[in-house]
Amino acid sequence: MRTRAPLAADPSPSHWTAVARAVVLLTAAISVLLIAFAWPSVRSSVHDVPIAVAGPATAVGQIGAALDQRLPGGFEITEVADTAAAEQLIRDRQVYGAIDVSSGSPRIITASAAGAAVAQTLQGIAAGLGQATGTSPTVAVRDLVALPADDPRGAGLAAGALPLVMGGLLAGLLLTRLVRGTARQVIGALAFASTSGLAVAAILQFWFGSLGGSYPANSGAIALTIAATSVSILGLASLLGYVGFGLGAVTMMLIGNPLSGTATAPEMLPGWSGELGRLLPPGAGGQLLRSTAFFDGHGATHPVVVLITWLTAGVVLCLAGGLRARRGGSVPSIDHTRTDGL
Repeated sequence: MRTRAPLAADPSPSHWTAVARAVVLLTAAISVLLIAFAWPSVRSSVHDVPIAVAGPATAVGQIGAALDQRLPGGFEITEVADTAAAEQLIRDRQVYGAIDVSSGSPRIITASAAGAAVAQTLQGIAAGLGQATGTSPTVAVRDLVALPADDPRGAGLAAGALPLVMGGLLAGLLLTRLVRGTARQVIGALAFASTSGLAVAAILQFWFGSLGGSYPANSGAIALTIAATSVSILGLASLLGYVGFGLGAVTMMLIGNPLSGTATAPEMLPGWSGELGRLLPPGAGGQLLRSTAFFDGHGATHPVVVLITWLTAGVVLCLAGGLRARRGGSVPSIDHTRTDGL
């Protein structure tokens, strides 16, 4: 004779205090996300943006006074003698644009590939400069380093910043969970960075038309960015487990991505945030990709140093985590199959 086992009783519902704690935690989380992603955009403005002014000292002084009146503290001016010197500074990525008064009437030289927002700001002050110098109110504007015709607003480059960060985070998580051995995890991250660099650069350059320049150089810039992100997260997770992965995710996603300045320019971000963004992989990677895609590699030294530093630090942390595990140290792991070898 068969007897049916009694159904298990439903667990008693959570106390209302648990519900309240969950609501408070979720509210805090969405508030942090909003602040992280919206604050840089809402508070962005033109301040200390480097530009060149070409022409005689008297005319340069008039332009400087007009700019200070229109946008106080907006520009950091480098005085040059002629048009050629101003254009060279733009191509070397030392300035975002120039105001040329060497021939009398002011002319605006922009570089939308360096930052479309800065180029639009310079175009917006053109009429005011003509009135300030007593010349024609119509001021000629020339884009010296333009964005590609297929993506004149630079939307692909700006939108591509988030997938690069997400790819690095995903690589760090999956490699930690699925691959055993510190050396294999690092090699996997580097291999992923190489293949994804080739794929992402091909999509942005040949399909979307968002990049110019050399495809191998663009692929290398993207690969280095993803490698720096994924290996540094791997290192933190190897040494600190869940805490390390969370720390890496917060650093890259909630701090690095909003402060990258890829959609505008680091100088337009509020306060110190632009300088901080340059020191994190998302910001350094965006600046490096602009250099390889539009400026023949000029201005790439600083972002390359930043990315290599993060990559090296990640490798060191991975080695430290692996050695600690081999010696039997207690490390909070991402999963229950903690690797214990190189």
